[in-house]
Order: sequence, then C-alpha cells, then structure tokens
Amino acid sequence: MRRALLASFANRMNMPDFSLSPTEKLTPGRLRIELLAGLTVALALVPEAVAFAFVAGVHPLVGLYAAFLVGLVTALIGGRPGMISGATGALAVVMVALVAQHGVEYLFATVVLMGILQVFAGAMGWGRFIRLVPHPVMLGFVNGLAIVIFLAQMSQFKVPGSMENTGHGMIGGAWLSGMPLYMMLGLVVLTMAIIWVMPKVTKVIPAPLAGIAVVAALVIGLGLDVPRVGDMAAIQGGLPDFHVPAVPLTWDTLEIILPYAVILAAIGLIESLLTLNLVGEMTGQRGGASQECIAQGAANLLTGFFGGMGGCAMIGQSMINVKSGARTRIAGIAAALFLLTFILFAAPLIELIPLAALVGVMFMVVIGTFAWNSLKILTRVPLTDAFVILLVTVVTVYKDLAVAVVVGVIVSALAYAWNNAKRIHAKTYATPEGAKVYQVQGPLFFGSSDGFIEMFDVGGDPSLVIVDFADSRVVDQSALQAIEAIAGKYEAAGKRIELRHLSRDCHKLLTKAGHVMVDSDDDPDYEIAVNYGVRTGILGGH
Repeated sequence: MRRALLASFANRMNMPDFSLSPTEKLTPGRLRIELLAGLTVALALVPEAVAFAFVAGVHPLVGLYAAFLVGLVTALIGGRPGMISGATGALAVVMVALVAQHGVEYLFATVVLMGILQVFAGAMGWGRFIRLVPHPVMLGFVNGLAIVIFLAQMSQFKVPGSMENTGHGMIGGAWLSGMPLYMMLGLVVLTMAIIWVMPKVTKVIPAPLAGIAVVAALVIGLGLDVPRVGDMAAIQGGLPDFHVPAVPLTWDTLEIILPYAVILAAIGLIESLLTLNLVGEMTGQRGGASQECIAQGAANLLTGFFGGMGGCAMIGQSMINVKSGARTRIAGIAAALFLLTFILFAAPLIELIPLAALVGVMFMVVIGTFAWNSLKILTRVPLTDAFVILLVTVVTVYKDLAVAVVVGVIVSALAYAWNNAKRIHAKTYATPEGAKVYQVQGPLFFGSSDGFIEMFDVGGDPSLVIVDFADSRVVDQSALQAIEAIAGKYEAAGKRIELRHLSRDCHKLLTKAGHVMVDSDDDPDYEIAVNYGVRTGILGGH
C-alpha cells in the first residue's frame, strides 16, 4: 500500500521516473536537468532560511549559512541522492529559547554538540531503528508536515516589516488587504498554474523554475508593488568565517547546551530519516540510514564552527528537487553552491523575486506532499491505524515532529501489544495415559501473561499436565514469571507439569533465567522439548 500511495503522489506531482539505472551515464542533458533543479531548490531555500532564522531569533545570514553548509555536506555524503537539507522550522522553534536566554554563541556550541551526537548515533547504527516507524505514522508525518509547510507560508501574506522580533521569533504583523492582497493571491495562483501546465508543454525547464521566472519577469517588468525577497531581509554577505564558539569550556556550559543538543539531534535525525524513507520509496533504494545520520552530524558539526544555525533534511525542498527531475547528488551540490553565489554576488537580483512566486511553489509542494489517499482509507483501515494517522498529523502541527513520531510509535506499539495479548488461548485434550495437554497458541509476553495463567484449571486437572508451546513463543521475563507462577500452583496441588516444544530462543531465555533444561529425544532439530518437574518451587529438568 505504501508503494501505491507514493506512486499516486508522484503522479499528482507530474514527476518523471526517479529510479536511477546503474548503467545511466551523466550526459549533457542529465547535467542540465540537475543544475536547473539545483537552481530551483536554491531559489526556494532563500525565503525559508531567512524565515527560520527570524523564528530562531538570529541574523538571516545565520540561516543562509546553515542552508549552504548543511546542504552541501549532506548532498556530498548523505544517505540518498535527491535529498535536500538546510535550516528547518522544526529545529528553529527549539533554538529560540536558547538564543533568547544565552545568545547566539551558545547556539553555535549547541549545534557542534548536536553534530557530535548525530555522528555517534550513525556510528552506532541507530539509524536502522527508523524501520520501527509504522506506515500510519509515516502518513501522519507527511500530512502534518504538509500542513506545517502551508501554515509557514501564511507569514508571506503579512505587510513587510510589520512583524516584530521579540526574541521568541517573528510574531504579529498586519495582514495584507485590498489590492495588495488580491495581487499577491493572483500571482500565487498564476505560479501554481504555470507549474501545473508546464510539464504538459515541455520538460526542458523544471516547472517550479519556470513558474518563478515567469512571475518574477512579470512583476519586475510591470513594476508591480508586491512583497519581494528583499522585503524580508538583505541577503548580501561574505564567505562564512571559521571560529570556535565563544562560550566558557565549563561544566555549567555543558549543562546548558546538552539538553538542547539532544533534542535537536533527535528531531533532526527523525525528520531526516523519515524523509530518507520517503525518497527511498520513490527511488526504489534501500539502506543508507546510518550514513545519513553521519552526514547530518558532520554537516552540523561543521556548521557550528562556521556560524550557522544547523539543520536537517527538508521534505519540501526535497520534493521540489524530485519534481524538477533530479536523480543524482549533483542537484543538491548545485543548490548549495547557487545559494552561496546568491549570498556573495547575486543578492540584489534575488531580492527582486516576488514572494508570491515562491509561495506558489511551496503550495504546489503542499498539494503533492499531503497523502490525499489517506483520507479515503481512514474508514477502511483498522480503527487504531486511523487514529494514529490523525494523532500524528495533529501533534506534528501543534507540537513538533519528534514528539509526534514518538507518540505515534508508542500508540502503535501499545495497540500491537494489546492485539497480541488477546490472541493467547489453548486447545486441550487428554492423552491415553490420562495426562491433560494444553496446546498453547499465541505469543506469551507481558501483555498475555495474565491470560495465560487464567487458562489453566489447576484444581480439576489430573496429576500430570503437559503444556505444549509448538504454536507459541516465550518472549520475555514476564512470560517466564507466568510459567513460574502456574508451576507453583500445580506444585501446591501436588501435581507435575511438563513443558514441550519450546523454540531455541525460548530455551535460551529459560536457561538464562536459571532453569535446568533437558532436551528431549523425540524433539525435531528445529525445536527443544523440555520437561519441567516441580520441586521446592524451582523448575528442574526430567
């Protein structure tokens, strides 16, 4: 279902086939596509980086340097070609309190520590745990992120310069009204229309780039008075300078930055690995999670020493890159280098681009990112899965991505545990020798241990009881305790109990718990039959 959903997503976005053939060569045509895709992404990165810098309460160049450095490093050594990384809102909302209380130098030190933690996570192979994220959580993730991207564009419909930076982000501001609002909306719709129509006419130029170019030419040529990139902030600057964060190297400093670094590292990796999965499904690629963790860590480590606010993968820009036809790392590298070129040389030109064109591009990203099929399947999937989709979406919008994913995984795990807890039952029959056999079916673990104990009729059972685990699994210590408990009851009643057909891993669990195990001669090679005798409260082999 996930692959079908992503195929539908690709069709809605008018995307080309993104799968990269191992034999495909870098032709001039392919290089042109990669460079134009990179240029499109770079143009979209400018207002995003500036806006997130405002949210964090730092200078716009701090966000732009982060977009350049993080984007360049992850494009070079990241886990997936096609992914775009840079300064993100998910990290900015965490940074704002740190900057307000301790200043920007503490932010740089935190970003350095954040990078170290992410490299460590990658070296330990923790990236593979992203496999534990269920599909409903992924749907909630993309839906919530689409809504967040949409809401982030609303600030562009405010009068330039009317918002106030309180140290806790840009807030307030008067909304556009009258003719300025109508012109803004008209240019946004025009940009979206161009992006929708362009692939049907030609694919020589990426549709988002065409939309930006046409609308920008129209605004500049007619001299229309609409908000432009330069109204947000001046982006002119020089090369980022290396410097060690000016913070005391003391335990007190570590106590300040460590909590923020841990939270930022977790949020950055979760968002990056989920984006990695999404891009991986579209490209048909697997693996790369640990490599992506290391790349993100190395990028943030470097960024902290060059005056950047840090960052992670950006699903919106990654989708723009894919929609523009990018298939290799060249597009991501080009995007970073184009962004640096804008900062150094082309700032006056880039500042003329109307914000409406970039908003139109992001609105098309929202339409393509939102999993519309999830609305149809809400009534078809299990109630718990539908609840998880909605829960993760809401928490992503009102809290943050990391919390949403953790909550979604926990709820999904609890639902899975509850469903498996209800599966425990047993078939019973009597042997010719007069023993009673309990043929246990379903997993025996903490959730089903009480139900397991309740299955037995200690008072009514004969002197010999056989518990057959051929169709069950002993999973954890709670299961061992349940076996001990039921054995104790039979011992108190003066009866004997035998356990049979425990799998090898169950056998190891019982052995580690201190029980004496005896293999039965009639046991198949792939199983262990174990007889438990009860004496003095300890189960022993017979």
